[in-house]
Amino acid sequence: MENHHRLLAAVAHAIHRRFLALLLLAYAAAALWPAPGLWLRNLNCGKIVLFGESVKLSLPVGLLAFLLFSAGLTVQARQLRGLMRRPLVLCAGLIANLAVPAAFMLVLAQALHFWPNADEVQQLLVGIGLVAAMPVAGSSAAWSQKHEGDTALSLGLVVASTLLSPVTTPLALHVVGMMVTGDYAAMLHRLADHGAGAFLFVCVAVPSFAGILGHWGIGEERLKSLRPHLGLANSLVLLTLVYANAAVSLPSVFADADWAFLGMMLAVVVALCVLAFAAGWGLAKVLRGDRGRRTALMFGLGMSNNGTGLVLAATALAAHPQVMLPIIFYNLAQHLVAGAAVKVTNRLDKDKRGAKVAEAQVVLAMPDRQQRRSAA
Repeated sequence: MENHHRLLAAVAHAIHRRFLALLLLAYAAAALWPAPGLWLRNLNCGKIVLFGESVKLSLPVGLLAFLLFSAGLTVQARQLRGLMRRPLVLCAGLIANLAVPAAFMLVLAQALHFWPNADEVQQLLVGIGLVAAMPVAGSSAAWSQKHEGDTALSLGLVVASTLLSPVTTPLALHVVGMMVTGDYAAMLHRLADHGAGAFLFVCVAVPSFAGILGHWGIGEERLKSLRPHLGLANSLVLLTLVYANAAVSLPSVFADADWAFLGMMLAVVVALCVLAFAAGWGLAKVLRGDRGRRTALMFGLGMSNNGTGLVLAATALAAHPQVMLPIIFYNLAQHLVAGAAVKVTNRLDKDKRGAKVAEAQVVLAMPDRQQRRSAA
């Protein structure tokens, strides 16, 4: 049994280390061999009606619910209690997570008036809007924990944004709907009023809350033995989910590719991602947060739950598969920008420590009287 656990842990670790490459392979498979992905998307076991809105219980919806339940299992209530006593940083992070992309989109909508194809601009804005409307990605907590971030703040951003998403996401979709025109505006307002709230409640909020309760019921000790299994299952489920949803849009994109538009879209997505990470850095500085909080805010603001965005887009906006492209691009960009952010912050922290050491050495080299004046 022990060897079995070690093997699972080794496989999960290997997949985690090569996850970005596997993600690229999943997208390539969706573009070249979409038929199995489309078949997976069409598997369903009916629908449920909630608040007068119907939610189709398809395989992608089930896979998304599993991912969020599994993420909830990692949340320890004791890690969040202290954060609730000091909610300022958490509230500021949640507000910035919605406000920064909205401000970016306002500027973007004005800046893209020059683009010759107005329909492409609308598709880009809708896709970026879906990225902006999603809760914080669960992977942001893993990135933050790995790089000495404030674990409680990271988990607080993930949990709070996820549980609030049935309210915040429809609100964000209405805001985006005001920035686009024609059928795209009507489509977003309709989705916000009839579909998004019930979908996020059933497929996002409920599984996440169930996972949190599951952690309390199962206990930390028992969960330790389950973690290798959960880690491996999460990676495989996420890759399957990405493949099934990308199969809707990628084949048509590469069959008749507009490379200028794709290049512009990639540049816009990377710019938004870099801005979001920088906003986390700046917010921590304004709030005088330490390195741990800065790290948590950077990853929290920069990483979006694109699995939810892809499922929502593929389910509710299947007639416009191009709007999924910005979500796909952002899913790749956020991991690359996260890696770059770690290198930049580590370099800046190293330079800052070096400057402090040099300053201390200069002070120590001074005569006692000068040292006292310098300290004063």
